[in-house]
Amino acid sequence: MEADKKAQIQAHARAIAALLYEETDPEQVKTLAGIETAVRRHLLEHVTPEMGFFIATSSGTTSGRQRSLESILGRLRVSEKQAQILEVKAYSRWSPYLERCCLLVSANESYERTAEDIEILTGVKVSHSTQQRLVHRQTLEQLQIEQAVDEISIDGGKVRLRTPQGQPSEWRDYKGVNLHEGCVGAFFQDNERLVNWVNAQPFSDPLTCLGDGHDGIWNLYAQIGISAQRREILDWYHLVENLGKVGGSQQRLDAAQACLWQGDVDGAIAQFNDWQHERVTTFIAYLNKHRHRIVNYGYYQAEGISIGSGAIESTVKQIGRRIKISGAQWSKHNVPQVLKQRCAYLNGQFSK
Repeated sequence: MEADKKAQIQAHARAIAALLYEETDPEQVKTLAGIETAVRRHLLEHVTPEMGFFIATSSGTTSGRQRSLESILGRLRVSEKQAQILEVKAYSRWSPYLERCCLLVSANESYERTAEDIEILTGVKVSHSTQQRLVHRQTLEQLQIEQAVDEISIDGGKVRLRTPQGQPSEWRDYKGVNLHEGCVGAFFQDNERLVNWVNAQPFSDPLTCLGDGHDGIWNLYAQIGISAQRREILDWYHLVENLGKVGGSQQRLDAAQACLWQGDVDGAIAQFNDWQHERVTTFIAYLNKHRHRIVNYGYYQAEGISIGSGAIESTVKQIGRRIKISGAQWSKHNVPQVLKQRCAYLNGQFSK
């Protein structure tokens, strides 16, 4: 900036500050926090709305019916033509940037807390009911990534649905997906959309697919990519957890685990040849069912290939921090949008 322009701005700013100081409650300027609050209120009410010069100059027009718009600069006047040029949604009462701030905060906490926090952070009041409407009016597309996906993990989470007063809580499943080092997604009772979204991504060959022992996970994988491309791996930590449920001799369990670490299913089964028990029968059936997914975990780990579905478990927990906040209950038709919003936040889409 040129020195003379900078000097003019400073002079005008000092003059404005002096005028605004005269209009400020003396009690409010006894602390720095009070000064900050007072100055921001003055700016929002009297100064930044005059920045309409930017709007008229940048858009190159003043034509069209005017409407009032709430923004982080205070209340602005924008014409229909200006709104079209400056990418403001039709009929919206909120600026795109203010909407983005609201979406970012409400992706982490309740609409009530969001309303409180937005007012503290920006000085602008946006009610909790408006916060909810802002979320549900958004078109939140699932992210598409450019780099080839090497690994995918899928797991289920729970969401509590709103029930009539006096009836017990109703929990329903959703599926979370983690495209490792890419992005995450979540789908409520819509496996077809999940499969279509994943299949729209570019895949590496082989494509590592990680999951626990639930049939629903592997049924989804059966629809992703092609069979020859998929490298299915049973999560090591779930495998060890199921081994531990067998109980009995720790020496026997350690020997079975050593075999499984090398992908030796038959060697693990042989450790139980002299022990007939219902838990043993169940575990052997589990091993045989997932035999082709039990790999040489030691080798894969050394090669830098994931052997556990910790990434998706972490994703489900992060999603749960929003949908499972204290007392949260959701209308069934609202759940998909809330999941999209939370995933958009986790993918950094509100920060770009």
